Amino acid sequence: QVQLVESGGGLVQAGGFLRLSCAASGSIFRFNAMGWYRQAPGEQRELVAVIASGGAANYADSVKGRFTISRDNAKNTVYLQMNSLKPEDTAVYYCKANSADGRVYWGQGTQVTVSS
Repeated sequence: QVQLVESGGGLVQAGGFLRLSCAASGSIFRFNAMGWYRQAPGEQRELVAVIASGGAANYADSVKGRFTISRDNAKNTVYLQMNSLKPEDTAVYYCKANSADGRVYWGQGTQVTVSS
């Protein structure tokens, strides 16, 4: 059984930074796309960033230039470096991974809170 475990969330002041990690465990050979989503209270879950197995990445307009997604395929781990954080970045951040056989996996979420 595959599990995704996020870490690195927390409370930070505006202008600060955090680095999220998402590690996959279980019987998985490799993932195709891996990404980060977030959901603020009362809002829909939205895409933050996604990265293909070859390293090509796409970002939501709201985080371009501030967030960087990366991955380590050997470790089945994806990262999200978040700089210049704003209060509107406050949300629960979820990791998502698409396996090569078409399955979709989600992590349990990690809270990011940015104070003004």
